Amino acid sequence: MSYDACALLVKVGDPDRHLSAMAAPPEDRGALMAIYALNLEIARAPWASPEPLVAQIRLQWWADEIDKIYRGERVNSHEILPALREVIFDHNLPQPLFIALIEARQLDIYADPPESMAAFDAYIEATSGSVMELAGRALGAPEAALPILRDFAYGAGVANLLRAAPALAARGFSPLPLEVEKVVFAARRRLALARQQRAAIPKRLIPALRAGWRADAALKEAQKRPESIANGMLEESPAWRRLSFQLRLWSGRW
Repeated sequence: MSYDACALLVKVGDPDRHLSAMAAPPEDRGALMAIYALNLEIARAPWASPEPLVAQIRLQWWADEIDKIYRGERVNSHEILPALREVIFDHNLPQPLFIALIEARQLDIYADPPESMAAFDAYIEATSGSVMELAGRALGAPEAALPILRDFAYGAGVANLLRAAPALAARGFSPLPLEVEKVVFAARRRLALARQQRAAIPKRLIPALRAGWRADAALKEAQKRPESIANGMLEESPAWRRLSFQLRLWSGRW
């Protein structure tokens, strides 16, 4: 089944989101897995080939397939697409969020650093922000909750990128702006801002937010010891990751 394919892809390629989705009520897991599987496939597309044109073609293919869904066509060209089609129509997900996600990943094709803080922020908003908003909408997020989701997604997205920075640098890529300290400060501030508004977050949205449960530890370490970004010290052991997630579940925090 398509939903099973989505879950398997996410389990292997994005274990943090898989863990958070599996902690959601059973009726919500399929939608989250479909969104996360699509995000994973789009994130992988720029790395499919060292030739920029090939990577661009792969991203455009995903854009075209999603456009077919919104035109009402049935799509079976990839194993996750039938599930994604159901999720899109069942939850009335807006196409511009998918377009923003794909267009932002065009920047991953090239090794250039962000042109400015504003460009970096736009990238995080279009990637991490779009994914968390799609997940929130699939869980029934009211419009008032969307800015809170995006604040939290910014912090989580920056933390993810900081953890990935050493591997990206080894491949010749510079994903961070020069003002790394400003980025870390902004990410922690937006996490705090989101949590200050927790009363506006319905309980059913918590599984979407829990996808960023590792952000605090990474950002705190990066702010305290900036050199830990380059030397890969932001990664925790698998055992600690599982334990920290369980602590979040028990406490009800996100």
